[in-house]
Amino acid sequence: MTNNEVAELVLAPAAELARRIRSRAVSPVEVVDAYLSRIEDKNTQVNAYVSVLADEARAVAKTAEAEVAAGRVRGPLHGVPIAIKDLFDFKAGVPNTFGVKEFAAYVPEETAPHVRRLEQLGAIVLGKTNTPEFGHKATTDNRLFGPTSTPFALDHNAGGSSGGSAAAVAAGLCALSQGSDGGGSVRIPAAMCGVVGLKPSYGLLAGVVRPDAFFTMDPFMGNGPLARSVEDCALMLDAMAGFDENDPGSVPLATQRYSDAIFAPVAGLRVAYLPTLGGFPVETEVRTVVDAAVRAFEIAGVEVETPEFALPAPHQEVTDLWLRLTGSAMVSLLEMFGDLGLDLRAVSWDNLPPQLRAAADRGAAMTMAQTRRDQFLRTAIFDAILAVLDGYDAIISPTLAVAGVPNADDGWTVGPDSVAGETVDPVLGWCLTHPFNYSGHPAISVPGGMTAQGLPVGMQIVGRRFRDDTVLSLAAAFERIRPWHQTYRGLLD
Repeated sequence: MTNNEVAELVLAPAAELARRIRSRAVSPVEVVDAYLSRIEDKNTQVNAYVSVLADEARAVAKTAEAEVAAGRVRGPLHGVPIAIKDLFDFKAGVPNTFGVKEFAAYVPEETAPHVRRLEQLGAIVLGKTNTPEFGHKATTDNRLFGPTSTPFALDHNAGGSSGGSAAAVAAGLCALSQGSDGGGSVRIPAAMCGVVGLKPSYGLLAGVVRPDAFFTMDPFMGNGPLARSVEDCALMLDAMAGFDENDPGSVPLATQRYSDAIFAPVAGLRVAYLPTLGGFPVETEVRTVVDAAVRAFEIAGVEVETPEFALPAPHQEVTDLWLRLTGSAMVSLLEMFGDLGLDLRAVSWDNLPPQLRAAADRGAAMTMAQTRRDQFLRTAIFDAILAVLDGYDAIISPTLAVAGVPNADDGWTVGPDSVAGETVDPVLGWCLTHPFNYSGHPAISVPGGMTAQGLPVGMQIVGRRFRDDTVLSLAAAFERIRPWHQTYRGLLD
């Protein structure tokens, strides 16, 4: 296969690939081979994949090709190559490290339900993608595999914690990828890698966790798609959405095709542009880029207003709440691993990132009264978001307060500790994403523009609960006015 043929396939939208595969215009084997060739050439630069399943992917592609020839198509992703995150996204028989050096040899015996669903609907898994230890921060770096870079600047981080998945999409190393989002972990790397990343409404996608079935509720965590276009994002959401009675947070909604939402008219919708999301400091250049981007909605007939809005607490407290909630979740996680005979505190506690250890230690020290008190602030944030969305169809904001984070050389990459002269927590405080993990609202990050240094800037669109279709409609309308797909071609060299 020539370089031009590889480029043509790896940059083709996933929705187009799926259509071409169904019509037998292209073979799943050709598509998989093109992506594997691209991975072999470029993965060492961005460090997106931590394991590549070349032989298995080729075998599955041959089966998919035979099924198409026999007139059988499994689902909307039949024959489409995807990547999955190396966190709680188990694939039976494939190492799953959680980004932790001590878990390098851990191999799950079962496939996670959300991964199994994607495979059952025809997706072909190319490999597992890099993540920070237990997905604990908004950058992707660890002692086991090192940092993942944004393809737009190899000395800058891809963001986290789904950094490997986002970088793989942007660099043309997969057609689509799966990420997970507990504080922005889909949207943050989407912004830094210049791709589309959706956190669906909590409950729309099932997440079956054991032995703690309620693990994903505090804060709301879940899976989400990463793609090079809004249509591709909607296509993957179609495949991922669905009720599962084994998940107590799963909601049995009426089935709909989210891909149809990208064609829905948006004229007449009203959006609230909150350039600081009520109090976060934002770099001047990021603000300038998003200020310009939001004007595109007016071209689409959307009414854009900038209402007065303030968070119910200083942004540092809003972030600190997330650190406490996830610290409690980390305690639960350590207990679950301890039950499996994997006691990190006994093995290598001092070697784990200090931010992760601090969060877990604080979570372990919190009283029940303190834990319940945190829900008061969470409720106040939830109510503040509801109050805005009571008068508007969506909220628009920057995804991040900064455009990029340089890679560290010690495996401990984190974000800035100050933005625009204000102190922020380097783990997550420079991200305008986590308030919507408190509330469960759907939120998407789309490429809003570029800085003068060539770093992508993300724009976040947030909708009412279970109005993921409205979020996709607005994102697609923006994409039609401000297309960005051409930027990926420049990353092929």
